[in-house]
Amino acid sequence: MKDQPITDNAEQHLPDMNINDIMEAIPHRYPMLLVDRIIDIVPGKGATGIKSVTMNEWFFQGHFPDFPVMPGVLIIEAMAQTAAAFVVKSDNLLSDGKEKITYFMSIEEAKFRKPVVPGDTLKLKVSILQSRSKIWKMQCEAWVGDALTSEAIIKAMITEKK
Repeated sequence: MKDQPITDNAEQHLPDMNINDIMEAIPHRYPMLLVDRIIDIVPGKGATGIKSVTMNEWFFQGHFPDFPVMPGVLIIEAMAQTAAAFVVKSDNLLSDGKEKITYFMSIEEAKFRKPVVPGDTLKLKVSILQSRSKIWKMQCEAWVGDALTSEAIIKAMITEKK
């Protein structure tokens, strides 16, 4: 992974999202909140989520006791949470006064290339491939340092919470 932002400096970057901003944007809470911070937010383009993986994570108790590995499905979930918070923030949906929720529609071409273990810092890169009204399709990648660990194309729908 190249440690530069996903876009050049000519584009408008929004302020980083801390954990409180993320919780305002998406409904997830412990133990299912899997992104700690979102950086490099460029409306209409993409963003980068940060997840610090520690041995204290609840899933390491059983996956696996003798060799802790972050489950691939939770890496996908972390990518999806980054994507959902990014869409809400970049589309300025927090300021319209209506609660939003994002639903998965599909996961395509998921690949797991390298295990994610305690002590790793996941960088969750999200780039918009297509957006039509409430439907968003995004290329997502999870990196640890310079190693691509996982990737997938995620499609989601954002709608008002009823």
